[in-house]
Amino acid sequence: MADAVLRSLARWYSVPLVLAVWELLARTGAVSRRLMPSLVEIALAVWDAIASGDLLFHAGISLGRAFAGYALAIIFGILLGVAMARSRAFDALFEPIFSFGYPVPKIALYPIFIFVFGFGNLSKVMMIFLECLYPITVNAFYGMRGIDRVHVWAAHNMGASERQIFWRVLLPGAAPAIFAGLRIALPISLIVVIITEMIGESRGLGYFISYASASFEYSTAFAGVAAVAVIGFTLDRALVWLRNRLIFWERGAAFIGAA
Repeated sequence: MADAVLRSLARWYSVPLVLAVWELLARTGAVSRRLMPSLVEIALAVWDAIASGDLLFHAGISLGRAFAGYALAIIFGILLGVAMARSRAFDALFEPIFSFGYPVPKIALYPIFIFVFGFGNLSKVMMIFLECLYPITVNAFYGMRGIDRVHVWAAHNMGASERQIFWRVLLPGAAPAIFAGLRIALPISLIVVIITEMIGESRGLGYFISYASASFEYSTAFAGVAAVAVIGFTLDRALVWLRNRLIFWERGAAFIGAA
């Protein structure tokens, strides 16, 4: 038990270290308390926002939008990546699009999305979908392409059909890379939903943070930021847990330090 606690402290010591530096700067007045409130003030703001129901309400709105766009990106990203890896025609069609489009900040297209889909949920969901689509598709593509041909030949020699080879050799072989893409895309979905909610919106954590900042209630704004951090960390740990249960033969290999 003591060893487990020490290992956990060794892994996560940077978090309390950063928090201690933050509190020191806030308490000593090195940074204005209005711009950098103490952790106690932020904790009280979190409690007040939870007690009033505001934080939970806005968090639910943001999570719904993020999950919708993320789920769409998972479905279409994996299908497209696999199709590109399996078909030269698909690869020739989509590879230039992904090569030219990957470095472009898709959030710059958000005004167009607003014009087409309006200020409501759909523009935000589609923006999240587009941002998350790229890493998922690319990782699925290279995961399928990176499978050792010897495994495929061995399955052929043992009489496996094309369907069996896909489900029992190709897809399991690409699964670590696919999950890597999912883990990259997950925080992107949260980042994009927060940014888009800061523009012409009256619900969501992005609105909650921007409204508090505009009202000079910085402890409340940081309460929203803390909520985003906790949600992102929790979802990331859940994805790591799921990955390690599904890809049990490579547990922890792609997620260094994962339980």
